[in-house]
Amino acid sequence: MSAGVNGPEPVGGHRPPLQRGLRKSYLRKTRRHSAAGLKQPDSSILADQFLAEVRGLKYKNVAAELLAKLLGDENRVRSKRNLVQSREFSEMLKKTLNAYHNRAIATQEVIEELIKLAKEMSAATQRGVDLGLNDDEVAFYDALATNNSAVGAMGKDELKVIASELVTQVRKSVTIDWTVRESARAKIKVMVKRIRRKHGYPPDLQDEAVKTVLSQAELLCADWAA
Repeated sequence: MSAGVNGPEPVGGHRPPLQRGLRKSYLRKTRRHSAAGLKQPDSSILADQFLAEVRGLKYKNVAAELLAKLLGDENRVRSKRNLVQSREFSEMLKKTLNAYHNRAIATQEVIEELIKLAKEMSAATQRGVDLGLNDDEVAFYDALATNNSAVGAMGKDELKVIASELVTQVRKSVTIDWTVRESARAKIKVMVKRIRRKHGYPPDLQDEAVKTVLSQAELLCADWAA
């Protein structure tokens, strides 16, 4: 990583074998992840064992560099699929690194904060499994649940039903000509509102939620059409 995380370099600019080994292992995993065109983050590089190895590195700036690079790459994968998660994790990562660069927190502290963020990413992936939703459905579920009042008013089960129907209907719209952007957005917006009304989504929450779901629909349509 270049300017992402700053700190004292190992003496002579050389990394000891353990640091070099972990770095190569990480890079191999991320290259395989990218080459395979995976739709979801590679949970192995967020696993507790890997994070513990990084935490144990002698040179803490190397550990911070690896973690920041890892989390940035993981979130770039999410940004192609899940708008809400990627925005949330991007903000958390930015806030943590800004604090570190401004010397508000020490290197060991930033490592712990980054490990905490890695665990939250892993938990977000597992949450979809626990809900019984696939990646696309989770993305819409997260968009629907951005307002906690909606979760309280409708319950998780009903939001899951809406999320599933959104995936089905938006997939049917993947052939929409997105080069005519406003027309495409208008068609998706009508569909989203119709599904929400059908399931009794709280009217006072619809405007903002529709914007988020619409953006999520555009994101997935672009991915599906690729």
